[in-house]
Amino acid sequence: MMRNDAVIQSEGMQALSERLSIVEAERFITLLLRESFDYTEWQRDHWKDEDLGDFLKKAKVHWDATHPTAQK
Repeated sequence: MMRNDAVIQSEGMQALSERLSIVEAERFITLLLRESFDYTEWQRDHWKDEDLGDFLKKAKVHWDATHPTAQK
């Protein structure tokens, strides 16, 4: 099921505010909007040393930890 933009925005802000203060989270967003930010380039650089198999294992562990009722 694809979530709509409002849900993604809300959950994204919640995720940011769990790690940053609300002021820092808003500063982060402002920095992204102010900078010429290329998400594709960032993603390529950010994950360049990550093996796909290891990444998928981490994703599954995260999914299982955050969606306990979805486990089989």
